[in-house]
Amino acid sequence: MTNPTASRTALVTGAAGFIGFHVVQRLLEDGFQVVGLDAMTEYYDVTLKQARLAQIADHPAFRFVETRLEAPGALRGLFAANRFDVVVHLAAQAGVRQSIDTPQLYLDSNITGTFALLEAARAHPPSHILLASSSSVYGANTAMPYRETDAADTPMSFYAATKKAGEAMAHSYAHLYDLPTTVFRFFTVYGPWGRPDMAPFKFTRAILNGASIDVYNNGEMRRDFTYVDDLVTGIRLLADTPPQRPALTVGSLAGDSLSPVAPYRVVNIGNGKAVPLLDFIEAIETATGHRATRNLMPIQPGDVPATWADITLLQRLTGYAPRVDIQDGIARFVSWYRAYYDTGR
Repeated sequence: MTNPTASRTALVTGAAGFIGFHVVQRLLEDGFQVVGLDAMTEYYDVTLKQARLAQIADHPAFRFVETRLEAPGALRGLFAANRFDVVVHLAAQAGVRQSIDTPQLYLDSNITGTFALLEAARAHPPSHILLASSSSVYGANTAMPYRETDAADTPMSFYAATKKAGEAMAHSYAHLYDLPTTVFRFFTVYGPWGRPDMAPFKFTRAILNGASIDVYNNGEMRRDFTYVDDLVTGIRLLADTPPQRPALTVGSLAGDSLSPVAPYRVVNIGNGKAVPLLDFIEAIETATGHRATRNLMPIQPGDVPATWADITLLQRLTGYAPRVDIQDGIARFVSWYRAYYDTGR
């Protein structure tokens, strides 16, 4: 039987990043030709990014391009040469807390870089653009679980503001140039090959090394912790579900975020549960076999006390619901961490 995706070509920006690496792997498994783009910035350990790339570098259907999104002409040339069917735009300057100190980095990457991608897509339209956003755009919203149709007008950090700006720019391009676009808002993603600046990684490293961990808001935090394989499956299924202009859509889904004027939709991809941070730490303690020494701290600027995704729309569009629970996901992460860093603890 012929693989229906064998002739399809995908661009994944941020391909050496945590999520991008896993997305590339999934697309290759499904028969796509994949071009991966990454700037290999030093926001965190570049050797980890290089190690991720080493896992996929020899695949005959993968090609890696090292460049910044905002480098003049880089994306337009790439789009012209490849004529992408699917674009998964994950490249961004990440991190809520650093955006407080160095907002210019976020302006350049998340806004100027996304603009460059949209311009390239305007010149050489793909069949579907999937653009990564974040639960942080819900900002000061207190009604939970977060629904895609909720207002997202109160960002609590400049990082969140740049992600919301990216959404708005993408909507305008979808409307003006008929570019089918799905924005996916992901929540607190964890799993093997994760980012060292994220809490799961920092907590595991500290606990295994016998160091203390900083627990913000005195532990009164809840997060929609999402295992990376669940996120990637959601992205992959959405890739085959491009939005259409409303006039072309037969019927409607309850709670659909489809734009009334553009082939544009926002979809949450989370686990659909708000897990207390202390429960998450306990799962790491169980997986490592070590107790954590906890430093209870006040909440940090730009942080929110809770996130929780309503994933009803994801389920209605794709039939998929995340399947990996905290205990299983953390056990997989800790196993990877021990193997990668060859720790004896």
